[in-house]
Amino acid sequence: MKDKGIGFLHNLNLTWLDAAAESRLRNDDILSMRSYLEKIISQDIQGAESRRKTIDVLIGIWNKTVLVNEELHNQAVAFLPDILYSERIWLHYGLTLLYYPFFRQTTAVIGQFARTGESLTRQAVKNRLAAELGHLGSLNRAAERVMASLTDWDLLPATKGTQYEPKIQSILSSNLNLEAWLLACALIAHPAVQLPFPDLIRLPELFPFRFKVTIDALRRNNKFDIQKQGMWDMVGLSP
Repeated sequence: MKDKGIGFLHNLNLTWLDAAAESRLRNDDILSMRSYLEKIISQDIQGAESRRKTIDVLIGIWNKTVLVNEELHNQAVAFLPDILYSERIWLHYGLTLLYYPFFRQTTAVIGQFARTGESLTRQAVKNRLAAELGHLGSLNRAAERVMASLTDWDLLPATKGTQYEPKIQSILSSNLNLEAWLLACALIAHPAVQLPFPDLIRLPELFPFRFKVTIDALRRNNKFDIQKQGMWDMVGLSP
């Protein structure tokens, strides 16, 4: 990964993501979204350059994901009026996975720490990412921004000192279509083309979410292509 591919270099408050979603629900005009977000974010960020870059990240998530996968982007917008306000985190998270590969890599590392029960600190995450990606110039800063954002989203609370305690499988939904949508986002973001169903719903980057959707429900969903390979149901995306 080139350094410029990291992209995620600013904290994202959940209120800003909600504002970006509301703006996208009204229309898909980037200039209109930028103007609206400027009014919202100027209450918290004083510097014009910092505001611009933060808005760029939000527009990437809630507007430019249409360039990554138009169907999933449009479905996220369609979900907005109907789901619970608390369920919007599924949409924010999924679209961020789609647009920012570094977000997936960082959350996967956090999920791996959560799975093994190792002590989770910013430095430990940065060390693991550097081992996987190399010592990119903006890696440390970007990892800190992702972790700070997850803390604001109440997915990665800080505990004592520099330690964090991930909220594992704490986010639930009563909407199985929303669950399937997030799994489709995770599959697109993941380097593997297919994954066994048990591995898919337990991907480390999806550590905050608990899935109730079944393999039979995915079979009925035209987004997915499911093939039997030995004892495994391998889940991929439909062409």
